[in-house]
Amino acid sequence: MKKVEAIIRKTKFDDVKEALHEAGIEFFSFWEVRGVGKATEARIYRGIKYDTSSIERILITIYMRDQFLDPTIKAIMKAANTGSIGDGKIFVSELQDAYRIRTGEQGDKSLYIEE
Repeated sequence: MKKVEAIIRKTKFDDVKEALHEAGIEFFSFWEVRGVGKATEARIYRGIKYDTSSIERILITIYMRDQFLDPTIKAIMKAANTGSIGDGKIFVSELQDAYRIRTGEQGDKSLYIEE
């Protein structure tokens, strides 16, 4: 089992969400987050341009069976890419175990996607 975390541009969220559904990912969690990186975003308020180093992004977390890893990574990479600095990052971690509270299922059987 794998855990995939992707930090993407807010403007690319709908594209990534659609690509994940097409790749067979039926469930994921996401949060609006802020971060600091090389990219900056200019904001204009009452005609005055402000430069901020705090950048708004979306953090997507997906737990999956191993066979869904490659299609998931490819879907995120393709849908989130603009070719500019600040497109984001993807992190992959190994999951030790998982449990479905309602049924007591353990391991990859507890994940949403049926085999």
